[in-house]
Amino acid sequence: MSQVKWSLDPMHSEITFKVKHLMISTVSGRFNSFDVTATTEGDNFSKVNSVETSIDVSSIDTNNEQRDGHLKSDDFFSVANHNHIAFKSSKLELNGEEGKLTGDLTIKGITKPVVLNVESGGVVVDPYGQTKAGFTVTGKISRKEFGLTWSAVTEAGNVVVGDDIRFNAEIQLVKQA
Repeated sequence: MSQVKWSLDPMHSEITFKVKHLMISTVSGRFNSFDVTATTEGDNFSKVNSVETSIDVSSIDTNNEQRDGHLKSDDFFSVANHNHIAFKSSKLELNGEEGKLTGDLTIKGITKPVVLNVESGGVVVDPYGQTKAGFTVTGKISRKEFGLTWSAVTEAGNVVVGDDIRFNAEIQLVKQA
């Protein structure tokens, strides 16, 4: 069986995240610039050799310029020193349409193993003859485990920014010739 390379279709993909604010509401954001590549044995994802993701942290967008600037500062991502988030898989286990993607996530120079939930949308040929694969990848991480430790407390004792970051990636890949 031959090795197949897959690359991101950025027009049909997104990475979003949510975090608690003041522990009473949720703030959403997205990364506008990222890349995902994969290699498989054959034309489907029954045997995956690798999945790699690189996210440009400076593309963070929470629909608030001041907040985005704070997130890029040394209080959070320190974009001047750590401008990318990276993920490199060690295995993908699909059982039908659902599975787990295991690998190493690197944020702000700190690498930790993570297990992400994967839902496969399948593999199809589009009207232009391109073979495409779709996935939804979800997970939750502790921001503090990755050195994103900035915090403040309100007068009433509420934490300003929650520790749990929930993320959702809608990913469409294109088989390379």
